[in-house]
Amino acid sequence: MGSVETRGMEAHPVGAPVPEPDRPAVVDTYVDRGPAAYIAELIGTFALVFFITMVVSLFVVPAVPGQAQPFIDWSVVGLVHAFLLFMLIQTLAVLSGAHLNPAVTLAMTAIRQIRPPEAMIYIVLQCAGAILGALLTKALISDEGAAVNYGAPMVSARLDHSIFLGAVCEAIGTFFLVWAIVGVAVNPARLKDWAGLSIGTTLGFLVMIFGPLTGGSLNPARALGPALVGHAFDGIGHFVWVYVVGPIIGGAVAALLYTYVFTTPGKKGVGGMEPVG
Repeated sequence: MGSVETRGMEAHPVGAPVPEPDRPAVVDTYVDRGPAAYIAELIGTFALVFFITMVVSLFVVPAVPGQAQPFIDWSVVGLVHAFLLFMLIQTLAVLSGAHLNPAVTLAMTAIRQIRPPEAMIYIVLQCAGAILGALLTKALISDEGAAVNYGAPMVSARLDHSIFLGAVCEAIGTFFLVWAIVGVAVNPARLKDWAGLSIGTTLGFLVMIFGPLTGGSLNPARALGPALVGHAFDGIGHFVWVYVVGPIIGGAVAALLYTYVFTTPGKKGVGGMEPVG
């Protein structure tokens, strides 16, 4: 008999190729989404847009021609965003990932957190929930809501009503919102218990900054609902560039940059990132 070499507990003939050690399979970061996830996105986006359009309608007072811009308490509006998103993430993330935003869903699609067909269902339901939320605001406070088009965002005079600058602001704001989401909810070294607070407060301070400039939408569905209900698109082309293209680009760049520059090279565990929800 020929001599043998021992590799662990197995013996292989001399000269025979030694098999490579078993490598663990790469973890699939996709999560199966079902009816509960879809319902969560519908209800969550409905709640998000309803409460945001309510607080904007109640606290944001439009300027009267010829008079100085009235005081607007954007701290109140920002804090409502923070508390609201914190609550929604804590209650819905386990079901759907609590995207509640087409720009977030597309960013998660880009880094393989959700399959494209499921992402499309998410986006349709997010837009439907946003429209329902804006409709409820209109039904409850028609007088106050009409003054500010039921919370519809718009590019302010502080940006000279520039569509380009408005799109840049929305892209920057959504970039840092998705940056926070990937950093605390997707990153394998994350502090996941802090996800709701971290993401909620990120949205809150972003709204405090970008609210006076573009309305601080950072979410195509949140912009669509009140714009459709209040007939406040200011031109479909303008709306699309500022409130759809800007956030989508900003969110996708943040997700890809964080994932492939910071997370993947130093990933922990077999698959690096773990799925959200």
